[in-house]
Amino acid sequence: MNQYKTVFVTGASAGFGAAIAKLLAQNGYKVIAGARRRSKLEELTASNSNIYPIELDVTDEKSVSTLLNDLPDDLKNIDVLINNAGLALGTDPAYNCKLNEWKTMVDTNINGILNMTNAILPSMVKRNHGYIINLGSTAGCWPYRGGNVYGATKAFVEQFTRNLRTDLSGTAVKATVIKPGLCGNTEFSNVRFHGDDKKAAAVYQDTVSISPEDIANTVLWLLSTPPHMNVNDMEIMPVCQTYGGLSVVRNLDLNQKKLETNSML
Repeated sequence: MNQYKTVFVTGASAGFGAAIAKLLAQNGYKVIAGARRRSKLEELTASNSNIYPIELDVTDEKSVSTLLNDLPDDLKNIDVLINNAGLALGTDPAYNCKLNEWKTMVDTNINGILNMTNAILPSMVKRNHGYIINLGSTAGCWPYRGGNVYGATKAFVEQFTRNLRTDLSGTAVKATVIKPGLCGNTEFSNVRFHGDDKKAAAVYQDTVSISPEDIANTVLWLLSTPPHMNVNDMEIMPVCQTYGGLSVVRNLDLNQKKLETNSML
C-alpha cells in the first residue's frame, strides 16, 4: 500500500514529468499533472483516470496559489511535490548570451520551484507527512562550456534541497534532489537549440542515454522507501557519460587587446 496518495508533478506535458505522471498513476497514485500546454495534458488524462490535468505556469506566483485553492477537495492534501519544470536555453559562452534567456532560466528553474514549494510545503509540515523531490542536473555539479546560467540554476536546486532537509529537521517530511545526466527522448535539447531538431539529435548521436522512464522508475522507488529513510541526492548518468577532468590551455595569450573607440563586446 502506498504511504503517499496525492502527487503534484510540474512540467508534466513531456519528458521526465510526463513519464513520472504516467508511471505513478499506473501504480495507484492520484497525480495532479501541471503544465502550460493543455493539449499535452489531455493526452495524459486519456491514458489514465488517476491523472488530474491542470494548466499551470510555475513562474506565476498568483497562478500557483489560485490553482491550488481551486483543486477538488480530495486533491487538496498534496503528499508529494515533484518540482520538475525547467529548461535550458542556448550553449553560447557567457559573453555571447542573451540576458532575457538567462532571466527565463532563472524564472523557471529557480522561481518556479520557490513558488511551488512555498505554496505546498507548509501543509506537509502541519500534517508531518510529505515528500519534495526536486529535479536538478549533473550540470549543477560539473561545469561545462556553455552551461553558465543553466548550470547555476541547477546548483541552486541542489543546495536548496539540502537546506530544505536542514529546515525539516524534527519533522517526517522528506526531500530529495535527483540529478540526471545525458537523457534522450525529451524536448530538452530541442528547446535549448530553439527548435533546431538537427542540433538536438546530434547531442545524443551514437549514445545510449538514460530515458525519462529511468527517472520515473527512480521516483517510484523513492516513494516506496520506508518512512525512516531519506535519500538526500541521486546523481544518475548513462554508462557512456562520465567526468571530463580539468582543461589546460596551451600557449594562452595573456596580452590585453585594444578596442576600437566605438566597438562593443
